[in-house]
Amino acid sequence: MCGIVGILGAKPVALDLVDALRRLEYRGYDSAGVATVENGHLERRRAEGKLRNLETRLQSEPLAGHTGIGHTRWATHGKPTERNAHPHMSGRVSVVHNGIIENYRDLKAELQAKGHVFASDTDTEAVVHLITDEMDAGHGPVEAVRRSLKRLSGAFALGIIFAGHDDLMIAARQGSPLAIGHGKGEMYLGSDAIALAPFTSEITYLEEGDWAVLSRTKIEIFDRNGGAVQRPVTKSIASSLLVDKGNHRHFMAKEIHEQPEVISHTLSHYLDMGEGRVQFPELGIDLSAITRVSISACGTAYYAGLVAKYWIERLARIPVEIDVASEFRYREAPMSPGGLALFVSQSGETADTLATLRYAKANGQRIASVVNVRTSTIARESDAVLPTLAGPEIGVASTKAFTCQLAVLACLSIALGRASGHIDAAKERELVQALVELPRHISVLLRNEHKFEELAHALGKARDVIYLGRGISYPVALEGALKLKEISYIHAEGYAAGELKHGPIALIDENVPVVVVCPKDELFDKTVSNMQEVAARGGQIVMVSNADPDEAGCKVVSHIEMPDVHPFSAPLIYAVPMQLIAYHTAVLMGTDVDQPRNLAKSVTVE
Repeated sequence: MCGIVGILGAKPVALDLVDALRRLEYRGYDSAGVATVENGHLERRRAEGKLRNLETRLQSEPLAGHTGIGHTRWATHGKPTERNAHPHMSGRVSVVHNGIIENYRDLKAELQAKGHVFASDTDTEAVVHLITDEMDAGHGPVEAVRRSLKRLSGAFALGIIFAGHDDLMIAARQGSPLAIGHGKGEMYLGSDAIALAPFTSEITYLEEGDWAVLSRTKIEIFDRNGGAVQRPVTKSIASSLLVDKGNHRHFMAKEIHEQPEVISHTLSHYLDMGEGRVQFPELGIDLSAITRVSISACGTAYYAGLVAKYWIERLARIPVEIDVASEFRYREAPMSPGGLALFVSQSGETADTLATLRYAKANGQRIASVVNVRTSTIARESDAVLPTLAGPEIGVASTKAFTCQLAVLACLSIALGRASGHIDAAKERELVQALVELPRHISVLLRNEHKFEELAHALGKARDVIYLGRGISYPVALEGALKLKEISYIHAEGYAAGELKHGPIALIDENVPVVVVCPKDELFDKTVSNMQEVAARGGQIVMVSNADPDEAGCKVVSHIEMPDVHPFSAPLIYAVPMQLIAYHTAVLMGTDVDQPRNLAKSVTVE
């Protein structure tokens, strides 16, 4: 997960930038760099690897500027080399960036045609040259950034400084967090309040679509439409915590809103976004030789594995069996030697999953694990580790860890499909592009959070809630029901929509809300028939779909409008409203959202 810091200081800032970046090391990175304004021009120092390498560089080549930006990078576009490390710069502009600029190829081609010369393989450099081009056309820095932001597509956070402007820094946020720190005669910028804790406890959090013009004595904040807005100054306690809630009421809310950023970073670890292909790290496992996959996990991770079953069987035509880890080894499942056993665990310490891993290893399986903690026991005992880059997840009910697990499993499914010969390069590019667009779509969805607050008032009165989904939406429905009961304590069950008439329909009456996960895909009409069965019995339908509710042919009491996305990537984005429905219902009911009763973050007993 990339980290951004910026300082408008009263003394040389380079070493302070490095110290601030060190507080973000928990996010993970593969290169680092800083840039400062030096006597009217821009200077930078960058290094591959850890911050100590950058510090060594600064000792031999110090920077004296009082205005600067710094960055720790997870490689997305381009290898983790010094030439691709941030900050990126032209003679007039220097930029640090978190996220993905989706339309960078078009921008790059346009700018190269105008004579701009690119020095890296990154998407970020397109932003540098776009702003430079606007300044070359006669616009000042602020106007150049304003015009440039309108042309960017994707999820991103930006910190920008300019040659000849020692008292100016511009920040922009779209789908990736940014915080501004207030000092005495100084101003700070950070992707996390933790980075700013040594300097100030007074923090202003930019809201979605905001961009800000900073000087040492004031900030001006504008919304996505260019209108001046005021954002509150809050007191941060990040200095005493490893992780901070930011401007959110609960860690769970913060982690839901972090998903555009962390999904971007997870995808960047497994995709060559420039080439539109999966670029898996060396696993020591021959994917083309795999004839069967066994998946095992618990809770939310099990539902991630269930989505993967649909993906792998469809894309690679490889049979997949999936089990709840606590049951797998007790049924003494026969396992053909040389098969792939895949284990999914947020903590990497889940006792049932670990026990099943050892059973599979004893039965001659190749072991791969999807974990968020690379030093965990499950990771250490695996032949191949597929890390999620979700960062620390504090809320007990998993949100960003789940969607990052899905991101990893989606990439694995594409890799298996390619290795098995069932998808060609064109299909791979199509699927990769669908994943790359996800952070932007999730950012848009999170802007309409008020709709979920309204829905919570209806769900909060219910004793029972039913979730329905068909095909790959079935595991999403299961996850939605789990989330609601975990944190609101309302009884909820998820069912395959086709199973409704085989028992659950007996529960339907006018007091039972039914949440239907129904993207407009090849199974939409089948799901509509189940919605009509619910409506005929007075059930209160909550339709989560990109289709018009009139297409349901029955009364829909609430419609959660979803963006149009590729069917392959739909589970990742449809997971988000499941989280928001549960979160806002729990808040309304006054439960302990982050630490619900009877639950633990890491279950280390059977």
